[in-house]
Amino acid sequence: MARIAPSVAAVRNAVRRALRPGAGSGAAGELVLVACSGGADSLALAAATAFVAPRLGLRAGLVTVDHGLQEGSPARAAAVADWARSAGLAPVEIATVDVAGRPGGPEAAARDARYEALSSVAERNHAAMVLLGHTRDDQAETVLLALARGAGPRGLAGMPYRKGVFVRPLLDVTRADTRKACAALGLAAWEDPHNTDPAYTRSRVRADALPALIAALGPAVVANLARTASLVAADISYLDGVAAEALGACRSGEGLSVSDLAALPAAIRSRVLHAWARELGAPGAALSHRHVLALDALVTDWHGQGPTSLPGGIVVGRRAGDLVPAGL
Repeated sequence: MARIAPSVAAVRNAVRRALRPGAGSGAAGELVLVACSGGADSLALAAATAFVAPRLGLRAGLVTVDHGLQEGSPARAAAVADWARSAGLAPVEIATVDVAGRPGGPEAAARDARYEALSSVAERNHAAMVLLGHTRDDQAETVLLALARGAGPRGLAGMPYRKGVFVRPLLDVTRADTRKACAALGLAAWEDPHNTDPAYTRSRVRADALPALIAALGPAVVANLARTASLVAADISYLDGVAAEALGACRSGEGLSVSDLAALPAAIRSRVLHAWARELGAPGAALSHRHVLALDALVTDWHGQGPTSLPGGIVVGRRAGDLVPAGL
């Protein structure tokens, strides 16, 4: 029996952990989709899923998204789809998206369009999971970017292993291993030129910032950054649960009781205020730490100041011992 390359085994084992019974993949016969660009990470993931899923009684398909941002992208998407069919994946779909006119920079616009397309394909096909090819290296880069933005604990938690239908099996697998796995399996991975374009912040982190940290602190820094994300994510999950209970306890009429809010620890109160602002309709992408601090000041630094404005045209003030949205 031929020996399996360690890199191939590492990717397959990661996929097996994600798809094993009880991990959320669903009942036997259900569909798991792989989001695959043709790059080494997602290509190794797709090959591993094609091998592992049938052995666990699951069906495996593939979606490749054509953003239309590079010359030859339709042909590249077609090549990925052809390979997927030859590997036994089904269904196989090409999702073409239009990035133009979306808010945010090009990275954010492409990401939003991609996730919308993947969600749509998953819903239409009743998929139990959509597997994404983010690796340990991607997680380390995400933590560094969060540190640079001063994003706080939620940013330092990095990318979640699972969020809704999306699952990232390779967060403990290195980018080097996905490349080695593709080489061992004879798969020709596509090299996205955006990954080395210094116009993109993540590309600069990948090419300059993270290698400088590795040179200064040693190669373990990548795993350590990724582990930090995992540890912080566990803490956030617990604190969010506590905050959800506290939010219910603080409700008073049309708003929240100031005295109940004031009695909460600061870490819980800020989460309660953030969750309440989202309930009122404040868009999460625009709701910042500054807005939560302004709400908190109505509780802990009240000196007769007027109401505070939140994204989405929402105004919150203090009335008769409660925080209430304007107009109520």
